[in-house]
Formats: sequence, C-alpha cells, structure tokens
Amino acid sequence: MASFTFEWTSWIGTLIAAVVAVVLVAVVVIGVRFAASRTRGRSAWIADLERRVRGPGMTLAFVIAAWIVCGATAPAGLSWWPVLERLLLIVTVLVGAWLLSVLVTFGMERLMQYDSRKGTVGAEARRRRTQLTVLNRLVVVLIGVMAIGVVLFSFPEVRAVGTSILASAGVVSIIAGLAAQSTLGNLIAGVQIAFTDAIRVGDVVVIEGEWGRIGEINLSYVVVYIWDERRLILPCTYFTSQPVESWTRRSDKILGTVYMDLDWRVPVDAVREKFMQIIEGSDAWDRRAANVLVTGSEGGHVTVRFLMSSENSDDQWDLRCLVREQMVTWLQQEHPEALPVSRVMLDRQDPSTSSGTSPLGR
Repeated sequence: MASFTFEWTSWIGTLIAAVVAVVLVAVVVIGVRFAASRTRGRSAWIADLERRVRGPGMTLAFVIAAWIVCGATAPAGLSWWPVLERLLLIVTVLVGAWLLSVLVTFGMERLMQYDSRKGTVGAEARRRRTQLTVLNRLVVVLIGVMAIGVVLFSFPEVRAVGTSILASAGVVSIIAGLAAQSTLGNLIAGVQIAFTDAIRVGDVVVIEGEWGRIGEINLSYVVVYIWDERRLILPCTYFTSQPVESWTRRSDKILGTVYMDLDWRVPVDAVREKFMQIIEGSDAWDRRAANVLVTGSEGGHVTVRFLMSSENSDDQWDLRCLVREQMVTWLQQEHPEALPVSRVMLDRQDPSTSSGTSPLGR
C-alpha cells in the first residue's frame, strides 16, 4: 500500500511539473509574440522572424521541456525510459536542425533584400543574389545531412558500423563517386556557377534558340523562364560545358537593330529624319546611340539598318517594334515608291531571228 502511494505521488509530481513546464513555455511564447508585435511598425523584420521561428521554436521548447520533466520525475526510473530518452534526443536534433535552417534562410533573405532596399540593380546585384541563393541551399542541405548523421550515430550499433565504414572510406568514396558521377557533377557545377559569376538569377540569355531569363539556380539544375511563359530546365553541367549567349553579362544596356529591304528610290535622308523623330519621342531610347545606314545593295533592293540603344532588353524590344510599325506606316503614306518592288525586263525579239536562223548564216 505504501509503495502504491509512493508511485501515485510520484506521478502527481510528474503531472504538476509538466503543467508548470507548459505554462512557462506558453508565457515565454506569449512574451516573444507581444514584443514582436510592439516592434512591428518600427522593425518589420523582427515580426517576420518571429512568424518564421514560431513553429520550430515552440516545438523545440515543448520537446526540451518534456525531456527535462521526464528526466527529473517518475518516468526516469522506468524500464522504458532509455527508449523514450533516445526518441526525445532524435526529435530534439531534428527540430533543432529545422529551426537552424529557418534562421539561416531568414538571414540569407535579409542579405538579398539589402540591394532592394538600397535600390541597387544590375549585374552586381544579380551576382550577389545568385551566390546567396546557392549558398543558402547548400547550407540547408549540410544542416540536414549533419542532423541525420547525429541521429544515426546516437545508436551504438550504427556507431560501430560507422567506424568500420570510415576505415574503408577510400574504397567507398571511389564506388560512390563512380555511381553518382552525374549527380556530383551537377552539384559541383551548381556551386561553380554561383561563385564564378557565369550566370546569375535575372540574367537575359539565349539558350537552345530560346530567349528568356534565368529564373532559378538550384544545386543540380537551372530553370530558364522563356518569354512565352514556358520553362526550360537544364542541368548545371550544361552551363559549364556549352556556350550561352548572355545579354546582361556586365550591364543591362543593349544595342538593337531593325533591317528593312527597300526600293532603290528610298529617300535615305528623309528616312533618317523620321527615324530620329520616332525614337526621340519614346522613353525606351536611352540616347546613347542611334543611326541609319544603308548596309546592302544587292538583289534589286537596298538594305537599310536602324540602330538604337536602350537601358535593358525589354525596352529594346518595345523600341524596335515601335520603329518597325511607324516606319512602315510612314513609308506607305508618304513614300510608297520606297516600298520594295520586283522589276522584270522584257527583251522584244527581232522578227528576222524568229525562225531560229541567224542572218549571217544565210
């Protein structure tokens, strides 16, 4: 009877300790949320951080509290306590890795937002964003691998097997390298792309005959956003072994051309004057370069090249379309003789030769 009373009292103590732990964790969580809400207007990033760590943070706090309560009260004397303790250790490691990944991702995103807050654009901003994106994903993967490794090595049996594996690491590494050659190659290429500044997120490129922007750079593949909303997915090794046409390697500024095949009677001076009127009235022209030149005169027509500059490829596309449309309309209305035509010369045959016999042969 006394033993039963002692056990009952111990479990009551465990229950009381659990309630106290829950109350303390709840008070801490409420205090943190209150402090974050008070600073929402002045420091929005604090509220954002609190929102992100709320889930993993609360989970970790409750798991640790349960571990402390069980280890200090009645469950610690039971036969199944080692199993429960091992389970709590595994959950703590995994949730801690989750929380650490969230913190790392938040820090990387804050660094990527630095350029946006400063209004920095261009190649340098895209380079930093690409490097931080790849670095963030690499760190998150390493955190996950380390967490799984800690969990596995918490088992004595796995630790013994791990010692044997480490003893033959040379053979294992060779076999793994041969088996995962493609995967490891893409992983290394992904890191190489990020830190050699070959391509960056937001770069305008022409790949496989397709025009688009680099949308995502992952550890094993790159996603190109095609202009018509298709997605071109390529392995990272493609960008380290194949040529890629980049329009924004050092700057977003770009030159564009429009070619027109016109008749020999085209008034080039009038065309040049009209061209300047068109681009001067457009905000897409950045006033760096503009000219009209006759670059060809073969095949019964002349080739007129219109050269213009813009701040970026989007403005350049709009400007070229504008020049084509307005020049075509102006030529139709003002100089129809300049439109391309096909000429055929008919040579009237001499009746004296119509019989097929040359006069000299008579």
